[in-house]
Amino acid sequence: MSEEAKKHNYDASSIQALEGMEHVRMRPSMYIGDVGVRGLHHLVYEVVDNSIDEAMAGHCDTINVIINENNSISVRDNGRGIPVGLHEKEGVSALEVVMTKIGAGGKFDKDSYKVSGGLHGVGVSCVNALSDHLKATVYSSDGKIWEQEYERGKAMYPAKPIGETTEKGTMVTFTPDKSIFTQTTEYNYETLATRLRELSYLNKGLHITLEDKRTTDEEGNNPVEKFFSEIGLPEFVSYLDATREQLTGSVIAMEGEKNGIPVEVAMVYNTSYTENLHSYVNNINTHEGGTHLSGFRRGLTSTLKKYAESTGMLDKLKFDIAGDDFREGLTAIVSVKVAEPQFEGQTKTKLGNRDVSSAVSQAVSEMLQDYLEENPNDAKTIVQKVILAATARHAARKAREMVQRKTVMSIGGLPGKLSDCSETDPEACEIFLVEGDSAGGTAKQGRDRAFQAILPLRGKILNVEKAMQHKVFENEEIKNMFTALGVSIGTEEDPRALNLSKLRYHKIVIMCDADVDGSHIATLILTFFFRYMKELIENGHIFIATPPLYLVKKGQKREYAWNDDQRDLIAHNLGGSVNIQRYKGLGEMNAEQLWDTTMNPEFRTLRQVTIDNLTEADRVFSMLMGDEVPPRREFIEKNAKYANIDA
Repeated sequence: MSEEAKKHNYDASSIQALEGMEHVRMRPSMYIGDVGVRGLHHLVYEVVDNSIDEAMAGHCDTINVIINENNSISVRDNGRGIPVGLHEKEGVSALEVVMTKIGAGGKFDKDSYKVSGGLHGVGVSCVNALSDHLKATVYSSDGKIWEQEYERGKAMYPAKPIGETTEKGTMVTFTPDKSIFTQTTEYNYETLATRLRELSYLNKGLHITLEDKRTTDEEGNNPVEKFFSEIGLPEFVSYLDATREQLTGSVIAMEGEKNGIPVEVAMVYNTSYTENLHSYVNNINTHEGGTHLSGFRRGLTSTLKKYAESTGMLDKLKFDIAGDDFREGLTAIVSVKVAEPQFEGQTKTKLGNRDVSSAVSQAVSEMLQDYLEENPNDAKTIVQKVILAATARHAARKAREMVQRKTVMSIGGLPGKLSDCSETDPEACEIFLVEGDSAGGTAKQGRDRAFQAILPLRGKILNVEKAMQHKVFENEEIKNMFTALGVSIGTEEDPRALNLSKLRYHKIVIMCDADVDGSHIATLILTFFFRYMKELIENGHIFIATPPLYLVKKGQKREYAWNDDQRDLIAHNLGGSVNIQRYKGLGEMNAEQLWDTTMNPEFRTLRQVTIDNLTEADRVFSMLMGDEVPPRREFIEKNAKYANIDA
């Protein structure tokens, strides 16, 4: 058969049986989510999770993570050390089996690990497969140091002893494969610090350090951050709620075992109007919730309602109190340890174990009953907060219904300032939320009318972080966004439930000026989406436009620059005397320039908004948009170097 015929022939020889490491390298996103920034950092979490499992089993109390000069990562723990003896079935050391066989490890042996943080059993072997080079060093109980190195998942030599030691534990150093992580192989310090801080709160008594060898301080030392929590979740709640005004005297917390399931809960009420519930299973952030979260809600609602009724505080109320009312202004963390977690949902982060619900509900009920009886003043304050939430919910219903009514109307009910596109397929459509009428007018002239819609926003929209729900739904600019997008918001049972079935645009682009006011407006819009339309962010619909900061001209030559370094490089390449124009607003560009640089899909850069860590995102939004000034000032001073704004 000719070579040409073979290309078009589909028979048994066409079927590739990729096993283990080869399949990981061929389809990495199946194992780590993606091969972008998130997947890159996920490699670190997989290695750290092995050390955390040792800590949960009671064999490890220290984990050191190092970002090396070349952006490789080292993770060292003082656990038992990966076994190095001969594996009878595989004929090689157990270390090599763990490092090169997908699904191998002690997590499947109930005697080794009763609880494990690994979701899919890929672990460190997956990291090995996606690394250009990996070295495993084991400080074994036999008093020897064992070592083995790998290239792209394959062992370079058998595990061998290289010295003696009195220490114990494992160190894994790996360098991500640039041929797989083509976007970047540079680790972000803050991203890793956020996850390690979270793990320290979830595993009290565990010492975790993060060292960055890529940079030095004024004294020539590498920055090292230490994470340690003595009491765990109560400290975590206090950290998350530090920028909000607390209503109760102390954090309400409990830790114990119910129906054989270890349960930890910590919660506090504040003066905000948002509900912030964060749940974990075996240290995994289950941002889609699940049975443990439903158990928490049931325990909270039934116990608080029973207490409020017994005190007579609800006697004069003319309407019913809903479950949502009990959670307004509540920040809570629920953490459970489950031997065999069953995960479901779109991203496999929704717990499905039914027995967990009753365990958490029972734990929360007992915890709250004790607290309410022992703290009558706090109990009264909480019930008053619930009554206020219920009253506001009834006021918000009418405002929400007005939004609903406008949203479900035909095209004639769309906002007057919306310049819609002619395309009707939502997947092909995009809408630009543009700051101001002037820039909106320029965008309308420069857009492609076939698939691009423009909605100008007048000034700064309402700060929803500090507004009651009915004020949000009454705000004209916010009503226009709801109506233009075509989404419906809220039911009587869940005032913040979002229905995206009639979403009219699958790309929603925030386009603001590249100055202080523009950054503030973009943050206000993002706060609104995070608090009221988080599903739009989670489903990848929200983007931020990046208009250029400079136009560099010399004669007939014109080039755009998006930062100072680009500006300087262009000026150098053009040589001699150049004219540099700094764009302070979108309105300073004409329609053609705005299209060429910011709106044309062929040349523009859109930054997709994602949520890497829900608890940290919640903390940052409350800190940036809340009432507490000191933490906001500290954040701005720390991050000012990343801002492209004029002084």
